[in-house]
Amino acid sequence: MQPIVVEVTRGEVVEARHQVHAVVVSGGRIELAAGDPGLVTFLRSSAKPLQALPVVRARPDLDDEQVALLCASHRATTEQVTVVRRILAAAPATEDDLECGPEPTRIEHNCSGKHAGFLALCRSQGWPTAGYRLPAHPCQQRMLREVAGAAERPPASIATAIDGCGVPTFALSLEQAAHAFTRLPSLDGGERVVRAMRAHPHLLRGPVAADAALIRALDGWVAKGGAEGLFCAASSEGLGIALKVTDGAFRAIAPALAFTLSQLGLEAPGIAAEEVVNSRGEHVGALRVVTPRRGLR
Repeated sequence: MQPIVVEVTRGEVVEARHQVHAVVVSGGRIELAAGDPGLVTFLRSSAKPLQALPVVRARPDLDDEQVALLCASHRATTEQVTVVRRILAAAPATEDDLECGPEPTRIEHNCSGKHAGFLALCRSQGWPTAGYRLPAHPCQQRMLREVAGAAERPPASIATAIDGCGVPTFALSLEQAAHAFTRLPSLDGGERVVRAMRAHPHLLRGPVAADAALIRALDGWVAKGGAEGLFCAASSEGLGIALKVTDGAFRAIAPALAFTLSQLGLEAPGIAAEEVVNSRGEHVGALRVVTPRRGLR
């Protein structure tokens, strides 16, 4: 039950260590765990596929690219920003209506797709768009109920705080987060969200590239990373995974994920221990997993 440890080497010296808690669930039961499956953390951007559900139910006109961008933590590539503009046009809304703050502009903020979806939902429901990000707004109350329903928890039991993009974020245990992801395909609108994410993983890609890599590598899987080292995924067969890097480092996710998948007998090409590369593109070290005592159990 020891947490996974990811070591970072430079040359022959271990330069850093990251501790990772991991849990695998199926049918509401813990199948494997390393560390504390009851560790409570905020979902951050891992909630985006769940937050997309009320949007796709209200806006069946959105295409798969637009639905994928609702779930993205994007890098503001030309292709990604173009799709965000199409969501805004369909809402209808403008870049000025976005309340995610400039990064460097509102539409280039990595959560602008989610925010554009919130605006589309507000338009469809006749809710005011001003202040849609605030906890008491009907939009965010709907998001709380959606996440609570996916996790099968009472909304009042879920702690909330304000995310980096200005909207509420929701706290769940790793076990609850993994369980919520296993339920995504069966929820109203979930099949559509999963289809869009699997069809366009490149549109999802942001700082946590392991989510897009996992979707490409394993048939039927869906995944989404979140800030501060959170990663959630689920298979079409009902397995759910949640990982949390305790120091919030993104770089530990891929090797810890590869190790967790290996304990399930799965190999995911493209998800493995990563190299440490300098500014010249030279290999100078590596990330490697120190196997927890007794592995996952």
